[in-house]
Amino acid sequence: MAFALDPRLEADTLFVAQSRLCDVRLMNDSRYRWLVLVPRVADAVELFDLRPEDGQQAWKEVLALGSLVGGLPGVDKVNIGALGNMVRQLHIHIVGRHVGDPAWPGPVWGHSPATPYSSDEAAALINRVATFVSSLD
Repeated sequence: MAFALDPRLEADTLFVAQSRLCDVRLMNDSRYRWLVLVPRVADAVELFDLRPEDGQQAWKEVLALGSLVGGLPGVDKVNIGALGNMVRQLHIHIVGRHVGDPAWPGPVWGHSPATPYSSDEAAALINRVATFVSSLD
């Protein structure tokens, strides 16, 4: 079976770039600097469903993009998680948080309705992340 993006991820995120292993997507919620990495591996649900070399690549991409998110203005803490309770397809959240954000200090998942990016805001952040992704091996 070929890789296909879960419809809920498609609806909630904006495409940024393809890294070596993952589709890199931006959660369409301007309150957080929130990336979602989706390994392009058919039927992967858990991290341990990946071949060992793909697991290593996924972690490499998470670390690189986590450091990018952590360096964005206003980010105090980076949360990384692969929950999958609502969407079974393996996807890894990298969420830039700041003290006083709407969900602080609790989790962002399910906290409140998203505030979508304006097209200009989304384009600027997508460009920044896509440029960074293109610089990765």
